[in-house]
Amino acid sequence: MVQLLLSAGRFSRMGTGLAMMVLLITPMWATKVRREKTIEPPPPDLLLEGGRKLHFERSFRSEKEVEGKRGFWTKLVDVVIGEPDHPELVRPYSIAVDSRGRAIVTDPGANGIHIFDFDNHKYKFIERRDKDKDAMRTPQCVAVDAQDNIYVTDSEAGKIFVFDPSGKFRRTIGSLKGGEGYFKRPTGIAVDSAANRIYVTDTLRDKIYVLDMKGSVLQTIGQRGNGNLEFNLPTEVLVHEQNLFVVDAMNFRVQFLDRSGVFQTEVGKVGDSIGGMFRPKGIGIDSEGHLYVVDGLMGVVQIFDQEGRLLYYFGGRGTGLGQFQLPSGLFIDRDDRIFVVDSFNRRIQVFKYSGLPRQAQGGQP
Repeated sequence: MVQLLLSAGRFSRMGTGLAMMVLLITPMWATKVRREKTIEPPPPDLLLEGGRKLHFERSFRSEKEVEGKRGFWTKLVDVVIGEPDHPELVRPYSIAVDSRGRAIVTDPGANGIHIFDFDNHKYKFIERRDKDKDAMRTPQCVAVDAQDNIYVTDSEAGKIFVFDPSGKFRRTIGSLKGGEGYFKRPTGIAVDSAANRIYVTDTLRDKIYVLDMKGSVLQTIGQRGNGNLEFNLPTEVLVHEQNLFVVDAMNFRVQFLDRSGVFQTEVGKVGDSIGGMFRPKGIGIDSEGHLYVVDGLMGVVQIFDQEGRLLYYFGGRGTGLGQFQLPSGLFIDRDDRIFVVDSFNRRIQVFKYSGLPRQAQGGQP
């Protein structure tokens, strides 16, 4: 119901016009809202062994979803002059979540980076494609350090772009004279703030580069091949506790290394069946040490224990909630929220993993 507050029974012609406009438009607007209220049901919870559970939380794709609840007058203006354009994901690839809970998404299709801040209802888009110096061409993977600085690999420019938490450009790592980049095709990136190290996979060189925070190369790990510490187009790297996890894409596996680059074990085998890997992409580790691996071809996320045993999987090809089409990046935050980049569906899907109850781990309920 629209309530008009009139003072002393008098109002101006402008007020009269606005009142008439409100009264005329409101039924149309209300009808429109009712038509758009069809909501797709979320997938059911996945109940797992020992009381564990996987719960679908939400999906998002544009600035509009960051704004929060819109007021009546804002909706009214939208009806009269049309809604403003809201930037959307075009071809998202990688994601990281910083200590503030902001989701930072690389988007090669848009030549930039989206920052979704749901807590503060803010959105920002970062791009550098029109810069004469250090233009960002194809942002690929993203990581954040302990201060929430943002590190982005550019697979075409051959560099790493560094932005401060507000999104302001700070520097590049790997720039050479003449504007070229040092790396042949940098893709995966991980930052270890405690050890002051940056790990980068160079896909075309089949190596992992270990850098200090200034960008100097301290060590390289690997060479081309299919044996231990050999890679065939490595694409992602993850630092967790004392280990490095490397997606060895065309060897269809994830290799486990220690921080010095010594081989530990591996997970995966070639195949497009569950338990195998055909297009391994993003990886993450939950609070119980389980390894999550996105398979872009099968459209699923597979979960393994540290011995390489398949525990369960979720997803499947499709466009519905809980389904994926060409998924790529994955990030697990401190609360065991799992962010999956559903690339071809142009969205991020968020799940919540609930592990063993505390009493089952020997703690107090």
